[in-house]
Amino acid sequence: MGKTEGRVAMISGANRGIGAAIAREMLTNGWRVSLGVRDPGGLADAVAPESDTCLHATFDAVVPETASTWVQATASRFGRIDALVNNAGSGEFVHLMDDNDEALDRLWAINCKAPLRLTRLAVPHLEQAGEGRIVNIASLSGKRVRNGFVGYNMTKFAVMGLTHTTRHETWDKGIRCTAVCPSFVRTEMSSYTSKVAPEDMIQAETLARMIRNNIELPNNAAVAEILVNCRLEDML
Repeated sequence: MGKTEGRVAMISGANRGIGAAIAREMLTNGWRVSLGVRDPGGLADAVAPESDTCLHATFDAVVPETASTWVQATASRFGRIDALVNNAGSGEFVHLMDDNDEALDRLWAINCKAPLRLTRLAVPHLEQAGEGRIVNIASLSGKRVRNGFVGYNMTKFAVMGLTHTTRHETWDKGIRCTAVCPSFVRTEMSSYTSKVAPEDMIQAETLARMIRNNIELPNNAAVAEILVNCRLEDML
């Protein structure tokens, strides 16, 4: 994408973990960022204080109107949107035999419907940018299944469908969409497992560098999927 100074990235769920790491990485490398979280109050400590290069905004994945308000606020503040990172997600446990429609509905709302909604709202702005970028933070659980968390697995497979549909529909608009599929990342979401020691997991800062590098690639070097693991798997 050439020079990044002045370009604008929207990042959901940027108050911790992967989202905060992406936000810090983008800011450090000349991007302006718009951070959408349920409670913006902690963003100053997690990422950076609000400034000319950092917008703090309210975005709740289960409250649809906050998506349009956030996109409008970003365009109004910065005059452009160059990248959308759909990072906000839920890892709520719903097993195969769990009869828990409320939890399942939350997973679909947060992991699938919210990124689709933001994509629809951001596309007109990304098209104007000429080299718009969308990154959907999926999971290796959207490529293969190694546990019984059927709700999470189903929604992450759906994110892959969203990504590839977006690629087809927006390619001629100069937009490139990528699914990033990590294994265990050293964040709160992976704290439940003892399969991999925290120090052996993917570090959030490492993943953030990979994501920024992908966003900054030119239109003729598009990457559809980035699969990232911290241990050997035959399929990878």
